[in-house]
Amino acid sequence: MCCSSSMSALALALEIVVVFFLALFLLHRYGDFRKQQRMVLFGTLLAWYLCFLIVFILPLDVSTTIYKQCKIDHEEPAPSLSPSANHTDANTSATPTKSAGKPCYKPWSYIPDGIMPVFWRVVYWTSQCLTWLLLPFMQSYARSGGFSITGKIKTALIENAIYYGTYLLIFGSLLIYVAVHPEWHLSWYELQSIGITAANTWGLFLLVLLLGYGLVEIPRSYWNSSRHGHLLIKTYFKASKLMTEKADAEENLEDIMEEVRKVSESIKYNHPLRKYIDTVLRKCPLDYQEKMGRNMDDYEDFDDKQNTYPSEKSLVKLHKQVIYAVQRHNRTQVQWQILLQQALHLEDVAKNESSTAHQFLHSFPSSEPPNWVGRYLYTPTAEWYWECLLKCWFYRCLSVVLSVFSVCVVWSECTFFSTRPVLSLFAVLIQLAERDYNYLYIQVACFLTISFLCTCVYSTVFRIRVFNYYYLAPHHQTDAYSLQFSGMLFCRLTPPLCLNFLGLIHMDSAISHQQKEQTAYTSIMGSMRVLSFIANGFYIYYPMLIVILCIATYFSLGTRCLNLLGFQQFVGDSEMTSDLIDEGRELIRREKRKRQRIEDGENRRREWKERYGQREDPSVRSHEMKETSYSDRNPQASHSQRDNMELLQDAEPLDYNADTVEESRPAGRYLSMSSSRSRIFDDV
Repeated sequence: MCCSSSMSALALALEIVVVFFLALFLLHRYGDFRKQQRMVLFGTLLAWYLCFLIVFILPLDVSTTIYKQCKIDHEEPAPSLSPSANHTDANTSATPTKSAGKPCYKPWSYIPDGIMPVFWRVVYWTSQCLTWLLLPFMQSYARSGGFSITGKIKTALIENAIYYGTYLLIFGSLLIYVAVHPEWHLSWYELQSIGITAANTWGLFLLVLLLGYGLVEIPRSYWNSSRHGHLLIKTYFKASKLMTEKADAEENLEDIMEEVRKVSESIKYNHPLRKYIDTVLRKCPLDYQEKMGRNMDDYEDFDDKQNTYPSEKSLVKLHKQVIYAVQRHNRTQVQWQILLQQALHLEDVAKNESSTAHQFLHSFPSSEPPNWVGRYLYTPTAEWYWECLLKCWFYRCLSVVLSVFSVCVVWSECTFFSTRPVLSLFAVLIQLAERDYNYLYIQVACFLTISFLCTCVYSTVFRIRVFNYYYLAPHHQTDAYSLQFSGMLFCRLTPPLCLNFLGLIHMDSAISHQQKEQTAYTSIMGSMRVLSFIANGFYIYYPMLIVILCIATYFSLGTRCLNLLGFQQFVGDSEMTSDLIDEGRELIRREKRKRQRIEDGENRRREWKERYGQREDPSVRSHEMKETSYSDRNPQASHSQRDNMELLQDAEPLDYNADTVEESRPAGRYLSMSSSRSRIFDDV
């Protein structure tokens, strides 16, 4: 007994720790621990952690409930001994009868009574407080451009007044509906059930939409990943769109910085609003801060009669615009470099597929020495077999397995309400394992099923993009608003997702109408029979809509509609798509040429340093000293010599891209013009 309790406690503690590090890893991938506010990171981490925790702990609750049901069945008298055995309830007879000769074995992960209800109650109500109260407020607080804590709190309260009012109106309508019903007498338990039902109904409505998309898109994405040609063409398409977004972000940043420069020049250091300007300047990029700092006069007085100064409200708006513009600019820059690496890698794969040497060659090898994995395990030969041969087949097999899983989910979603006969495939598998008390199989099957459902839903949350307001970008490029919005979605989608899973395996009596032992998770959700039209109607028939959503996703109807409305989408038979693919291919080719020139320049400098860097001719040194003294006496002659040398050095072909010309020049080539150039543009 002591050993069993210690094993269950160890299993519960291990899952809690693993889930925490999983949530922390995802937050590190999408958030930025160094720059973002601690409040934003903590709120998002807590929301993700609680949602993942529900998913991981629910299989333990299911196995514990099955063990309790087994004990109840063995404590009851055998049905054959009862004279009224032929008059048993129809719903009770739907439950498979356990073999009287088989004893009830306690699962190794059995959780004692009283622990799970308290655990679920704390987790559920904490997540609901986060999604409906704290995260919306923190979201508005983090996005506010206020300069003080009081100003940010005031802005957050004003923005959330309409938000909270809408949900209070919905809850009040349901409350009135229940109050006017003559047979119902409201109590605290019924009010709690109404609130939980309303929240789960909203979550189920969104859950089916996201699940219908993910069930088709995830297997298809892995299948398309096995087609290198298709993947490369789509990367060209993304490069064209991203370059447009990148140029728009740079232009927007320049406009905002110009406005900041005007405000900074109008408000001097002795003005009362100057502290707000300094706060705005600290959020600007460093090069813009240096340009604005050079044109400031510390000793110039301001005259309220002659100059018009911006108000504090306009500075708050400007501060908000600066934060958004800088974050968007940094995100597009990082995404462009990542997409460029992906395109170059896919081009290398296409070239190496026809290689007879069976060794993977990179167009731009890494300058860093390989680690022990690259030296001994992931060698060029192993990389060739994986990238050119095995990877595509692995993705195809994975896509087929996920497709079968998706078909099973769609079938079960349409038939889970049928208990005689049992048509839900997941319910059949769980009941077969329940007869033999195979708790390990039950936990593995539950974990795989709910993990697949969560992957379909959560991956859609990570993929969707609502213009530039909500966008989860990896590599630490997600803003605070999107992080907290994702936490809100997770907390609203996870409870109805778990209830839907319990309905698929016939562990929710509100849907299956079976007289069985309820899970601890179902018990804290309350009885949905308070609102019968939701329990017997919406919760049963609305998930059938998933069939229509899967068909629409398979034929890309949503993508085609967005493309017709003018939003550029990847559609194979579209002329606009072909033009964007050609444009993206040319952009990648240009960046590739630029990298090649930089690499050639570095190789030439390295060879020159290796050949002539170790020896030094005294005559050359004396000649350089003479030239230096001559240039001091004749500055015009020295400048003309430098100009001639620079003209000769500029003979190398350049890529006439205003954003990348400076980067394409080798370091140290234009050092002679650095001082003159800085003096020329000091007053600009």
